[in-house]
Amino acid sequence: MGIQLPPLFESRMQRWLGSEYEDFVASYDRPRHAGIRINTLKIGLEEFQRVSPFGLKPIPWCETGFYVGEDDRPGKHPYYHAGLYYIQEPSAMEPAEALRPEPGDRVLDLCAAPGGKSTQIAAKLRGRGVLVTNDISGERTKALAKNIEMNGVRNAVVLNETPERIAAKFPAYFDKILIDAPCSGEGMFRKDPDAVRQWEKHSVEVCTVMQRDILDTVASMLAPGGRIVYSTCTFSPEENEAMIALFLARHPDFVVGEVPHSPLFAPGRPEWTADLLESGGGLSPLLREPAQGGEPALSRPEALAQTARAARIWPHLAEGEGHFVCVLEHTGTKAARPGSAAGTDPGPIIGAGQEPPAPAAGGRESGGPLRKGRRDDRGAASLRREDKSARPARGRNKDAYIREEASESTVRRACLDFLAAHVTAPLRGTLLISGGYAYACPVEPERLRGLKVRRSGFQLGMVKAGDRFVPSNALAAALSPGESARALNLSSALPEAVSYLKGETLTLGEERIARTQGIDAKGYVLVTIDGYSVGWGKWAAGVLKNEYPAGWRWNG
Repeated sequence: MGIQLPPLFESRMQRWLGSEYEDFVASYDRPRHAGIRINTLKIGLEEFQRVSPFGLKPIPWCETGFYVGEDDRPGKHPYYHAGLYYIQEPSAMEPAEALRPEPGDRVLDLCAAPGGKSTQIAAKLRGRGVLVTNDISGERTKALAKNIEMNGVRNAVVLNETPERIAAKFPAYFDKILIDAPCSGEGMFRKDPDAVRQWEKHSVEVCTVMQRDILDTVASMLAPGGRIVYSTCTFSPEENEAMIALFLARHPDFVVGEVPHSPLFAPGRPEWTADLLESGGGLSPLLREPAQGGEPALSRPEALAQTARAARIWPHLAEGEGHFVCVLEHTGTKAARPGSAAGTDPGPIIGAGQEPPAPAAGGRESGGPLRKGRRDDRGAASLRREDKSARPARGRNKDAYIREEASESTVRRACLDFLAAHVTAPLRGTLLISGGYAYACPVEPERLRGLKVRRSGFQLGMVKAGDRFVPSNALAAALSPGESARALNLSSALPEAVSYLKGETLTLGEERIARTQGIDAKGYVLVTIDGYSVGWGKWAAGVLKNEYPAGWRWNG
């Protein structure tokens, strides 16, 4: 076996797996499985299968997931930059499937970076409802925000917060919550050799404390009748069945629901936790603490027995690295919100063909379908400080920040003017100005006050050099060619597509610029590859100035 497994891990797995142990260990000698998941926000499943440059083998538990060969290098194709798919470990696709988000739901992905499960949830929401995606690591939220934007998600907020601070702002708010919990990472051993080295340091006991606290806090954010999916990429029963049984003992208004099982999944193993209880070893003191009534929480057989309804994905039974997935259903009655599912969607900022509303006295906006995010510049300033992570650091690039931050009314006016002139489809959300940037915010902006916000919603762009509006690449990635006043299509079969993705200037004639009737070719152009949007360019006199952001560029 090429991987040197920790001896303690081997002895534990041999004890529990019994006759399956040899097959389990042999799985480490097989090549790991690479997968992609099709982003149906940008392309239909059948359409992708027609145009795919890779051989595709369906992943049984995810309709939009496919195995690909590692030699295919899906990260080195223009379609990756167009957001047509997300590269994802196959077993990691199951938690979002088990969550079963539906258009109009309010969903929280609590431990979300780098964004695979969040983009999977967003595709299922189809632009309706709310996705709050969060990670406690500020550095990791950079990748999270980029993946949300590259995939064309219009209804997400990206936070960098603790569960407790989110809970204070969103009590009983979410219909569905995904917890891909921090864990000891035993299912990552084959994929990431460093996980083997870190296993003893990232002890089970430390992880169970974090997991218990996360589960308790998340329960307060779930609306009555809602659903939580708890998942880990570890095999440890202390972090899986025992953690769920402890939660059920502490929260009797929850039951374990059914995972949409694949025949390749194994059930939960409550007997492993029972074995640890009887033997007196392996369980941390946390898992022996009393629940309601004074007896040890895990001594309640009805709570532990429910964990058999969870699912375990084993690398020797399914073509994936391994996962534990458990559905927790709240037994309360789900309350109808005004307007049903559509009630979670704010009205359009500005509709196709509409003129922006004229400013009222005092610089406030009035008229039209605009939903105001702030009433004056003092309100905007407070959110500016909170959303400062959206703004590049001063000094790196003099053109990348606002020297004198424009007022809220200036940014609002410039944004609405740009949308009226360049975007031919309505964009939904509350127009929120934060840090000089304009966002279509899918939640009530007041909920974000005081939180560390990476993205306040769908980023539309920013103002610099006075009142000049610069559209974001997030806006470009979310539009289809028919939603932009100007579009340029590049072919993935020609070098020009990669040249654009590398940030190079292109020379091309006016006849290449498709545009709506009466619009001049000069100006911002939505650049597409084979008809799928990737970014902006500015065309003038036969030259397309490249607006593709440096952090997104092709580096192959």
